[in-house]
Amino acid sequence: MAGVPAGVVAAGGLVGGYSVARWTKRRPLGGVALAAAGAVAARGWREKAGNGTAAALSVAYVAAFAGSHPLAKKIGAWPSVFAVAGGVALASWALADRR
Repeated sequence: MAGVPAGVVAAGGLVGGYSVARWTKRRPLGGVALAAAGAVAARGWREKAGNGTAAALSVAYVAAFAGSHPLAKKIGAWPSVFAVAGGVALASWALADRR
């Protein structure tokens, strides 16, 4: 996946994790998808921008996941997932992917 920006992987993990959990009705399965994409994205961030940036973006990824839950109560589930996925993708681009 060397050609895929880490931000795309991370955003895909947030959207894909939610999708898997929703359509299979198995939240742990969605968590597996979320974690797998997060690990792949973290590796890409580390390769492009170093350990510190990778750690910061990984924290942002987890915070986006956690923050999507209360946000969903205000704007709806899918808009919330897309909003946090876009935020993580933008942060990834700004800190790592554009290099």
